[in-house]
Amino acid sequence: MLNQLTNKSFIEFLQLQGHENVLELGSGLGLLSAEVASQLTTGFATGIELSKEQLSQTPQTPSNLEFMLGDVHDLPFGDQTFDLVYGRYILEHVSDPIQVIQQAKRVLVTDGRICFQENSTLWMEFYPSCPHFTYAWKKFAQLQSKLGGDAMIGIKLFDRVKKCGFREISISLSPEIHSADTPSFRPWIENLIGNLQSAERKLVESNLLTQSEYQNAIEELSEFVEHPYASTYFAWNRLEAIK
Repeated sequence: MLNQLTNKSFIEFLQLQGHENVLELGSGLGLLSAEVASQLTTGFATGIELSKEQLSQTPQTPSNLEFMLGDVHDLPFGDQTFDLVYGRYILEHVSDPIQVIQQAKRVLVTDGRICFQENSTLWMEFYPSCPHFTYAWKKFAQLQSKLGGDAMIGIKLFDRVKKCGFREISISLSPEIHSADTPSFRPWIENLIGNLQSAERKLVESNLLTQSEYQNAIEELSEFVEHPYASTYFAWNRLEAIK
């Protein structure tokens, strides 16, 4: 669902020329990689993913796309292999973002580009307010930290990438503004509900939420999505830089 909401805008952000050799860090189910490959006339796209389960579900690949099993902390490619390396919602999950960025730099050609789109998870507002969900969402972010990730990596992108020696760094925001009158509103809210539902067991077992607190949050957002005057506000952190 999130791919459907964000892929088009992200591909525009990549500014593909069609001839590049491109690497996606953490390609997941491969949906974004496939769309990127479709924009490459003479170029080639590669997706690297740690999860065998997700790799097994990737779509049938065109001739200019391949997927590989591997760890983004230790990329199985030679130096100066790719013209563009990008990642989306990947650095928030890794144990060492600096190492991942350094690996991306290693496999980039001179003057190659790196692009990221990441979360600052707590940058979210609702009107009318959703206090139960907002509380649970903070605990969701804490859970990500306990699991070795960083739910606020988005606002740290400039720091991390500059420390790795990239130049011409450009940072920006990609807003997600949805209201009850827009077709994207329900899918966006249902995606948030799904995120929390996917973490229910870990949130409760980690004593970050009680079962009652979790249920209150789900019920509140389920009511919010039916509210005729509701709106919600968020933004992705984006970065582009040159090696």
